[in-house]
Amino acid sequence: MIKNIIVYICLLCTGWITAQTAKKYSNEFLNIGVDAPSLAMAGSVSASIDNVNAVYWNPAGLTNLHDKQVALMHASYFANIAQYDYAAFAMPIDEKSAIGFSLIRFGVDDIMNTTELIDQNGNIDYNKISLFSAADYAFMISYARKTPIEGLTYGGNAKIVRRIIGKFANSWGFGFDLSAQYKTKTGWKFGIMARDITTTYNMWNINKTEFEKIQNAVEGMNQDLPETSEITLPKVQVGVAKSVNFTDDISMLTALGLHVDFAQTNAVISTKGMSVSPSLGLEFSYTQMVFIRGGLGNFQNNLQIDDTKKVEFQPNIGIGFQYKGIQIDYALTDIGNQSAAIYSNIFSLKLDLEIFRK
Repeated sequence: MIKNIIVYICLLCTGWITAQTAKKYSNEFLNIGVDAPSLAMAGSVSASIDNVNAVYWNPAGLTNLHDKQVALMHASYFANIAQYDYAAFAMPIDEKSAIGFSLIRFGVDDIMNTTELIDQNGNIDYNKISLFSAADYAFMISYARKTPIEGLTYGGNAKIVRRIIGKFANSWGFGFDLSAQYKTKTGWKFGIMARDITTTYNMWNINKTEFEKIQNAVEGMNQDLPETSEITLPKVQVGVAKSVNFTDDISMLTALGLHVDFAQTNAVISTKGMSVSPSLGLEFSYTQMVFIRGGLGNFQNNLQIDDTKKVEFQPNIGIGFQYKGIQIDYALTDIGNQSAAIYSNIFSLKLDLEIFRK
């Protein structure tokens, strides 16, 4: 059954890709990931995620909820230049289904607008410098349901994307995700998450008046009005996970993931039509109260100064504490080149709302 689902999703994705012209990188803020525990494990959680944060990683995991949950996350990227925030809510509908809502914002604020700094006579007027924000938003509605097959669940997202670049341009977009999870009687977990399954479409509105102010600022550049439509290619994440109990108090979760792009990238496995990058995540737990996590991901063949290629990856680590339905987590992730050591600090909070009714 799982094998048939994977084949169906792959065929559907490739069919849409051949039928449309799309950009390799679009809506990239939706590929960063959410929730400190999952990011600490390099995003290798499509098979094991079973809480409110499944709205992002694999909506099918929402069927494991027993009550309402809320999640919050904040991270600063690129030396605090960009702010990344996430909020989610999920709840079971009945014994077989669940629903969730989430909001993501990635933005750079207080950018100086100097398009009117110099007037037609060459005079500089600093009072004409204004500030604007470049921000990307995504709102997702998630749904999950158990199937008649024991251990098999499915889910999906309907998402609306809003992108704003000050008063210069803005866009609306929409798309869908599809996912499934399967848990065996022996404890093995499998998961698949297909993002932008029908491709995600963005329609841009360009402020022509503002564009004309910079059109001739640099000779030979910005001469043509940017494209007003953008299509995001599908991506697929496949995962497998297994928990091992060493003692009554100590356990370990091992998770593997394959991240598939239907385009040629610098991934360790790459062809003209497909690229695959593996990831690995580990989580050690003590009495399900204290967690230590680590992960390796984003394996790429990066070009070196001497024109040779070297396989590089991004390491992640994290810790977490959970007590009576309140979970606080921290992750340290590397989103840049290893030699540059550009690390990002990520904090997240998860609440089981049933604690307020006790």
